[in-house]
Amino acid sequence: MGLRIAIDTGGTFTDVVAINEATGQITAVKTPSTPADPSVGLLNGVRRVLEETGSKHEDLQMLLHGSTVATNAVLEHKFDGLGLIVTRGFRHMIEIARQSVPDGYGNSFFWVKPPRLVPLHLVREVGGRMNFSGEELEALDEAETLEAVRELIEDGVTCIGVCLLHAYANDAHEQRIGALIKEHFPDVFFSLSSVVLPEYREYERAMTTLIDVLVKPYCKTYLQNAADRIRSQSGDIPFLIMQSNGGVVKHSTAGEKPVTMLLSGPAAGILGSIHMAHLAGYKDILTVDVGGTSTDVAIIENYTPMYTSASMVESYPVKTPMLDIVTVGSGGGSIAWVDPYGQLKVGPKSAGADPGPICYGKGGTKPTVTDAAISLGRLPAALIGGAIKLDADAAREAYRKLGAEFGMSAEEVAAGALEIAAVNQVFGIRQVTTTRGRDPGAYAMVAFGGAGGLFAAEVADFLDVRTIVSPPNPGNLCAFGLHVSDVRRDYIRTMVRRQSTADPAEILAAWDDLVRGGVADISAEGIARDKIEIRRIADVRYFGEGHEVQVDIPSDVSGEAAIAHLFKDFHRVHDQTFGFHYEGEQDVEVVNLRVQAVGIQHRPNLKPDTVTRDAAKPFGYRMAYWRATGWVDCPLYNRTELAVGQQIAGPVIVEEYGSTVVVPAQWSVRADVYGNLILDKNA
Repeated sequence: MGLRIAIDTGGTFTDVVAINEATGQITAVKTPSTPADPSVGLLNGVRRVLEETGSKHEDLQMLLHGSTVATNAVLEHKFDGLGLIVTRGFRHMIEIARQSVPDGYGNSFFWVKPPRLVPLHLVREVGGRMNFSGEELEALDEAETLEAVRELIEDGVTCIGVCLLHAYANDAHEQRIGALIKEHFPDVFFSLSSVVLPEYREYERAMTTLIDVLVKPYCKTYLQNAADRIRSQSGDIPFLIMQSNGGVVKHSTAGEKPVTMLLSGPAAGILGSIHMAHLAGYKDILTVDVGGTSTDVAIIENYTPMYTSASMVESYPVKTPMLDIVTVGSGGGSIAWVDPYGQLKVGPKSAGADPGPICYGKGGTKPTVTDAAISLGRLPAALIGGAIKLDADAAREAYRKLGAEFGMSAEEVAAGALEIAAVNQVFGIRQVTTTRGRDPGAYAMVAFGGAGGLFAAEVADFLDVRTIVSPPNPGNLCAFGLHVSDVRRDYIRTMVRRQSTADPAEILAAWDDLVRGGVADISAEGIARDKIEIRRIADVRYFGEGHEVQVDIPSDVSGEAAIAHLFKDFHRVHDQTFGFHYEGEQDVEVVNLRVQAVGIQHRPNLKPDTVTRDAAKPFGYRMAYWRATGWVDCPLYNRTELAVGQQIAGPVIVEEYGSTVVVPAQWSVRADVYGNLILDKNA
């Protein structure tokens, strides 16, 4: 029996989805995460799902994994032991940073820069210099380099980032520094900017390199520990890791460049959403992943996600290809509080997993969104198949006290907290829709995550979205998304060329070189050549602009026609992005060439439900509160018992292992043949 297991490690739970290749049977379970050593939680998840399916370690044929370990290391400010080596004269690079001030700070006087990844006394300069075209102006001072590394180690540094000026154009000096560190200080972790991000803009390149080496000890060590244990139990099976770009690579590859893992969990959720929405018949969707602390949202058009090459992890810029995901601080653990002006707020602070919401009974004292939901009868008395017992009375008492501050009842203020949490999610969705010229009402919403079903209809009402898809096992959809991923690698080369003077042959030669590297690397992952697809992209701008837009080259366009398409289509993309263009008026400039190499993997064969069953009946009733109607005796349904096509009018609550879907009045719910719940807004 061939078993594929996918594991998504979160801060609280490790989600596991196993698929039997022979029967198509899907098994989903949750186990506690083990932050001290994530490999323990991963292996516990493997063991748990093997027990659930009655399988043996020998039956395991592939393990796929997504994780928040890299992100958490940054969010928890685990910066100790981090050092930086730069070109002489650039010691203050990350101190100066950029002149831009984050939104919300009208005057930089009120904005305090975030803690530095590396304090100034742990930055070392070395002699040696390249110019922008890669020509060596001054040889690397190897003796000074070795002395700089020794000094950093004496100061407690265990991880070193190397970012030399113009290393994207010529990496010889950085490669030599890496060889010296490996030879003389083999226990020191290091990352080279020319490997992590061979792209111009020194500050962003330095920050991305530092993030990479910061998380390398955590990621590389736990991935290797897990791989060794898996190999001893199941043999030399593929162990693939999800990256932020929505593709997987071998665990050894991911460990060498862990910055690519920063958004691996949310990225997998987008892939799972696309797959299930495709089966349900929706090609344009909004994905809304609601967890305990935050909500991740993205927009999908024609089954294709949006990509970005720049993002922020907390307050730190990271430049690496990733799916374009917007995160807002609104989740099940978000805390309801009163600001100094007497207004009710929800989030971004969260109760987390410890102590968690009040209703968890683990010592929490601050009312959360989960407490509001159970106070209003939206949640059952226990979660995760009974593993977490909920104390509704304690949650309701907390909201009674909070409501007293406003002269409101417990249920009124709890309903207000849920509404505010939903509005926070709406703001995130508008960032990927209305601010980009898209009408959210033209899309179906795929709501998942443990708390996705609680908010979906309320969020949809704000946005005039009329269709919601709740995929099967929504709390485990990120793990399922790993099963429908492909091997993916991204490549970049900075090549600044103006259209008026560019040599098309030079650009094509550089692109071809990147393509050859991509094909070789994907082939090394075990993918046949006829399963490899290549996507060519360029970062382009008008001459004089400071930032670029990405232009795709169609796969059926080659040679100089590709260059002509690049410069022609740029004006359309610029107009679509910014609302204007200067075609025929301003010279165009290519900045970076990119190649995305994709190795198409086998997809699980999800079989439609062809069993004819009687329409499900409620297994019980529970009083639930809505602001518009007050308390309603609401029917409860078990999701697994719903018959295909059975239509149920709201208000109704559908429960399952790991999630709850709330269907208010004016909405109805039905199940399709692939286990999706489809919520439709009544006319």
